[in-house]
Amino acid sequence: MDKRGNKRTLNEEKMNIIEGRKPVLEALRSGRTVHRIILAQGIREDAVIREIMELAQRNSISVQWMDRQEISDLSSGDVHQGVLAQTEAYRYKTLESIIRKAKDRQEPPFVIVLDRITDPQNLGSIIRTAEGCGAHGIVIPRRRACGVTPAVVKASAGAVEYVPIARVVNITRTLNWLKQQGFWIIGADMEGNPYYLTDLKGSVALVLGSEGRGMGRLVKENCDTLVSIPMMGRVQSLNVSVAGAILMYEVLRQRRDV
Repeated sequence: MDKRGNKRTLNEEKMNIIEGRKPVLEALRSGRTVHRIILAQGIREDAVIREIMELAQRNSISVQWMDRQEISDLSSGDVHQGVLAQTEAYRYKTLESIIRKAKDRQEPPFVIVLDRITDPQNLGSIIRTAEGCGAHGIVIPRRRACGVTPAVVKASAGAVEYVPIARVVNITRTLNWLKQQGFWIIGADMEGNPYYLTDLKGSVALVLGSEGRGMGRLVKENCDTLVSIPMMGRVQSLNVSVAGAILMYEVLRQRRDV
């Protein structure tokens, strides 16, 4: 209840809600501030649920039980799996801090720059792959693009807790700044050279464009080189998260071969 006696709903703070067993578990494991856990009454108690409850108890986080329909009403869809967590708002990082962390590890920085990705499932999948291949961070624009929403957190399977994400005002200016920091800007585009013939070692910023139109004109013009994925079938394009996964793991492969 609020001060006026009205029933509050978590929809008022949806940006602070994490949905699903794995995302909630990873939020707890990562040390993110969690205010409360909400579990569906009668939920099947498996290893994940037991660990969620153990971590909640260990960190003095309240656990609230609700009817599954109530949880559905509070969530953004039917992807909650009977588990919600109310957390602090997602904290975006600065691009400078992402680069500094890579250099502290004595690794050439590798960042993914996303130009107007609007589908939360694609963004979540890209974050998940970026975490898996060891990318140091992701850059997204503040406007006309998807941010870190509950759907993105769910699609990332909790990887969002481990991959720093920076939001910038202008992607083109950011690419030029990265060049000044010694980055090689690689854009994914059907007009580019085959990705496996391109040197992707060193400090790399991999640019992925929007689902339908690809990179914007100015973003494309400010890439140092363009790479493509050869298509042998009749369909001449891949989903952006799939294309991104292929290219990210090529960066990893080339770094491992050094």
